[in-house]
Amino acid sequence: MGEIHWTEVVFGSATFAVLTAYHLYWLFQLRRAPLETYAGITKFIRRLWVDSIMSQKRDILSVQTLRNWIMASSFLASTAMLIGLGLLSFLFKPEHLLEVPFDFSLIFTKIKILFLAKLMILMVHFFFAFFSFTLAIRYLNQVNFMINVPMECDPMLTPDFIAHILDLGMVHYTLGMRAFYLSVVVVLWLFGPLWMFIGSLILIYILYRLDHCCPLDYSTAKCEIGTRKAESGNP
Repeated sequence: MGEIHWTEVVFGSATFAVLTAYHLYWLFQLRRAPLETYAGITKFIRRLWVDSIMSQKRDILSVQTLRNWIMASSFLASTAMLIGLGLLSFLFKPEHLLEVPFDFSLIFTKIKILFLAKLMILMVHFFFAFFSFTLAIRYLNQVNFMINVPMECDPMLTPDFIAHILDLGMVHYTLGMRAFYLSVVVVLWLFGPLWMFIGSLILIYILYRLDHCCPLDYSTAKCEIGTRKAESGNP
């Protein structure tokens, strides 16, 4: 490990700490005040959408909307798999095969092997994105069937239950997108640990603006919707 520069350890640890701290804060915000985050707002809107689709029997709209999500997930899953397989083929070229450290204790013995280890981490990001998007497609396909079944056919197929399945699919979609975002930081790591650290700070700023973009007061909107339902006698 003597050939590894100190910046790899310092900036690598700092990048991991910063990214982990931000996502823990984001998860805390999702639990404490979900309507102050974009993910919480979209979850609330999806539940309203499912309730509207099932109560008004808007079957065609539901199929078209879910089809668009499935097509987007399929495209991103295919892209992630192609990039991951491309990195895998590069790693297992004859001139690189003897340098790939299958023993984890030997990963950080040489700078050249460290570069290959970075490529392996990047490959893991894209394979994780692939599995996340395929799981999103699985849940969205389930919703595609359940949302068009009349509620009187099965008491279990309530809007809340179907919205929960839809939320599971969108959680995996979000995880896949996060893997794409974080792969940019790993790519910058190939050019040096300092670039990786700077890229992580820029990524956190962008993610914060995206995750906490709340142009409307959805807390007030939620109360108004509940009041209208109570006045109309709807559950």
